[in-house]
Amino acid sequence: MLYRNFGKPIFFKLDPEAAHHLVIGGLHKAAKVPGMIPVVRGMYGVSEVPELATDLFGIHFPSPIGLAAGLDKNAEAVEGFSSIGFGFMEVGTVTPKGQPGNEQPRLFRLPPDEALINRMGFNNRGAEAMADRLAALTSRRIPVAVNIGKNKLTPNEEAHTDYEKCISILYPQADFFVVNISSPNTPNLRNLQHGSELASLLKAVTDEMDVQTKRCGTRKSVLVKIAPDVSDGELEFMIDTIQNSGVSGLIATNTTISRDGLAHDNAKETGGLSGKPLKARSTEVVSRAYLQTGGKLPIIGSGGIFTAEDAYEKIRAGASLVEIYTALIYEGPEINRKLHRGLRELLRRDGFSHISEAVGADHR
Repeated sequence: MLYRNFGKPIFFKLDPEAAHHLVIGGLHKAAKVPGMIPVVRGMYGVSEVPELATDLFGIHFPSPIGLAAGLDKNAEAVEGFSSIGFGFMEVGTVTPKGQPGNEQPRLFRLPPDEALINRMGFNNRGAEAMADRLAALTSRRIPVAVNIGKNKLTPNEEAHTDYEKCISILYPQADFFVVNISSPNTPNLRNLQHGSELASLLKAVTDEMDVQTKRCGTRKSVLVKIAPDVSDGELEFMIDTIQNSGVSGLIATNTTISRDGLAHDNAKETGGLSGKPLKARSTEVVSRAYLQTGGKLPIIGSGGIFTAEDAYEKIRAGASLVEIYTALIYEGPEINRKLHRGLRELLRRDGFSHISEAVGADHR
């Protein structure tokens, strides 16, 4: 309970973004201190077990629990996050050119709701800087996905060039890619999810992935991250377009602009809401996507996961892997051991010998 009793009270007295930078900077510096990463791993690491290890997209995931994009925007703390029990992680969202993001304050806590609101706006140092950071890593304990987006000033009709540039620059360093077209904090970005724009964008993305496959001699996967704030008809169209595009999977979901049922005054802030209030809707989107694709398009479930039961609910709904973000802020690095232990218990309870047997179980 080290984090809950000591770390969290200190961090929660700080401005949220200042606390964020303190954590990222601390993990970055810890990796440079001889012997520190093994200490961190001993405190918070998770041992790989056969029933939870997963092979997907031609990649081995030692655990099905990953870190969602947005926390390590510049791939500064990969070694640190790789040592606290995650089975994979996303870095970014990264854009071709570095950009400052939106004006501060732009990150807000809602403690009674166990939620966060952010309107960061893809603040990052750019694709070249991220490529240099990832290339400098001598080894990786877990797969690293690069979450890519467009620069704020790039018009939607030219957005495909930004995604292509990110793929071209980062292809040698990424284990797989995630196309972010669902953040609510870049003007008009979510319009890329609809109509012919989605099909055109994904055609450009998959074409560029083919180009880089030939150039580098290695085929890598690309997924699409979708928003929860869509109608049933829009969701059906999106999933159909994504499935027909040739991408490898999808992530459900990004943050929400809904404010239903919130108690904290910060609910008035604009931006994307993450945390417990998103849990039900993100699980519903996972379920709908699994049913529509017949379980043939792998899904990573993200949104509102705080307990093993939350993660298992998304897995039974159709997610092959899951991601957390807000829970790490509220629960601390101990959470991965709790999730890991709890998932093993739930598998045993339901008579499954491997987590893959539980994927989509609610639909059988």
